[in-house]
Amino acid sequence: MPKIKTHSSTKKRVSVTGTGKYKKNVANRAHKLTCKSSKRKRSLKQSAYVDNANKAAVKKLLPYQ
Repeated sequence: MPKIKTHSSTKKRVSVTGTGKYKKNVANRAHKLTCKSSKRKRSLKQSAYVDNANKAAVKKLLPYQ
């Protein structure tokens, strides 16, 4: 049985924690920051976990994590 390839862009964007959760950065922090409030930009700095609806898809993209 051949090995499954890891999805390259997913491994750059998502990391696996010690408990098996998938950690990611929050979107909407790249550009057009002048119209966003300071409070919103501060909350976008923090990382988040992949929700349960997308967990199976990420697990398939990162087979050996």
